Amino acid sequence: MIPDDVVERVRTAADIAQVIGEYVPLRRVGTDFRGACPFHGGKNPNFSVSSKRGQYHCFVCHESGDVISFLRKRLSLDFTSAVKLLGEKVGIEVVDTPTRAHAPDPNEPNWEVLSHAAAFFQAQLRDPDMGRVAREYLAGRELDDEACARFGIGFAPRDGQLLLKHLATLGFDQDRLREAGLLVVREEEGSVRPRFRGRVMFPILDELGRHVGFGGRALGDDTPKYLNSAESGVFQKRRVLYGMHTARQAARRAGRLLVVEGYLDAIRVALGGIEEVVAPLGTALTEEQAALVVRYAPEVFLLYDSDEAGLKATFRSGLELLRHGAAVRVVSLPRGEDPDTFVRARGAGALEAALHDAVDLFDLQVDLLARKGWFADLHHRRRAVDKLLPTIRATKDPITRDLYVARLAEAAAIDRALVVREADEPTPPPGRPRAATGGGAPPMADGPDGPPPPDDEAPAAPRREWVPKGQWKPQWKGRGRGQGPEWLATEAPPRAAASEEPIERELVRVMLRDRGWVERVAERHGPDSFRDARYAALFAALLAHGVEVELVDVLREAHPELTTLVESLLSQAEAPSDVEWSLMKLDRRQLEFRMAELQRRIAETEGEEQRALMQEKDRLARERQALLHPGGKGRNPK
Repeated sequence: MIPDDVVERVRTAADIAQVIGEYVPLRRVGTDFRGACPFHGGKNPNFSVSSKRGQYHCFVCHESGDVISFLRKRLSLDFTSAVKLLGEKVGIEVVDTPTRAHAPDPNEPNWEVLSHAAAFFQAQLRDPDMGRVAREYLAGRELDDEACARFGIGFAPRDGQLLLKHLATLGFDQDRLREAGLLVVREEEGSVRPRFRGRVMFPILDELGRHVGFGGRALGDDTPKYLNSAESGVFQKRRVLYGMHTARQAARRAGRLLVVEGYLDAIRVALGGIEEVVAPLGTALTEEQAALVVRYAPEVFLLYDSDEAGLKATFRSGLELLRHGAAVRVVSLPRGEDPDTFVRARGAGALEAALHDAVDLFDLQVDLLARKGWFADLHHRRRAVDKLLPTIRATKDPITRDLYVARLAEAAAIDRALVVREADEPTPPPGRPRAATGGGAPPMADGPDGPPPPDDEAPAAPRREWVPKGQWKPQWKGRGRGQGPEWLATEAPPRAAASEEPIERELVRVMLRDRGWVERVAERHGPDSFRDARYAALFAALLAHGVEVELVDVLREAHPELTTLVESLLSQAEAPSDVEWSLMKLDRRQLEFRMAELQRRIAETEGEEQRALMQEKDRLARERQALLHPGGKGRNPK
């Protein structure tokens, strides 16, 4: 006997049109293929073959089936021989094990007990008293009795002995329950207890519809909020996708698969009529899960949350799917929405529209970097290329890879052949470090295959340098007219920052040429807004000494380095920059710094305080957006 999972793997690996085309002349008609039926000797193209559905059908004699049944009928083979022949065609070794009937799969006892546990949890949810709180929670998520029955949702009562007693009456001992992951051993006490108590239960089935585990959602303050079955012989979460047993046939028909974050997201989308939806049991897809996805659909839509964690999971999952040859598109939902809330509020039609507007994974990466100004100058453009090359390297499909090469060459304004040569290198060449991540630069990756940053990720905080005793730096005490710096004893000027800040250099240059700008700039920003200590010091000196003093005379003896800098700025012949626009860039940078600080505090708080911080961050994000597009027009300050 051939194991069921091997049969399924062989069936899904085969292109039914290609296999049948070896025996029947076929021609493409739309998305399907047509030919003369080999079973009733037809002459007209009434025999239809669909690669998407993996099925064939004759509209005259009504013969139909999948690729294995075709080989059996056409070549008069038994089931085992047909599977072996098909395995040879697709390169999968098929081993027949005649003794399997006497040696059942070792996981069958676990599938059995988990199936009975699932039935018990469903009965508890229906119980008028026992399941009342769980039903109220599910009703709040707009899941009625029919939806709960369809997806096998249940409830694990707080009293774990109820489950043990019920399963004991069916002949299951504690060893069996422990092996199936239903019991947890307390080693310090030598006792056992049910793993799931007081939780809404979501059964997890493998692609063949066998119960392999559970996901439990806490109703009270228990932690963690979601608890999966423990890793065991029957359950490895890296190999399982929630909902795949029902999504796989829909995915074949639609030629696509949607990947969402959680159980409720997958359930809501399926209830809306889009059944080709699955959810990983963690965040990003694993290698095994990606392989499972592409087995059923060539095109994958990622619908993760729009927060930072969701975006990172999006790009990690996307790169794993690209390695397996999938076409990957990313769906953007409004901020704060997930597929569950989105479909509940707007319906499945709105989700279909969002799927239609989905963007390619690589396009999204390029767009994020472009919006953050990474193609505006040569230095950042070089690093942007380094951040995008891992995606090209991960792409298995040659046509998609070529399109990505062309897209990067266009975005970075570099030669296409050079991109190809760089992409063919698995690692950067000797002497050139990987893309740097310091200095406020948003990293594209947490390693070679990580994601680009979220759009609202802020640059690093303004640089604060430690100053040795006896060294000098400005101490900005306030902003606005009449508020100047305090000076420490000086022997040497502060060391220059590691990299030039063009905004600050231009503002100081303008203020040196026209002292009337000093107070006007100080009304919006003080020296503490500057990252480069040299320009912060010059700004503070201009505020302290007013318009009548030649700054070079003040600095000449004590601070010759700053004097040289001032003379260099004054000697530059180019016209002064647009001061208002430079200030707007500085405004934006400060907003991004404040947003980053708020994000850090949001991660450390909860409840009302967290909501207040999120509202404040949203307000700052709107201010930042207004700076990006003032009045709906204007330039984008990079």
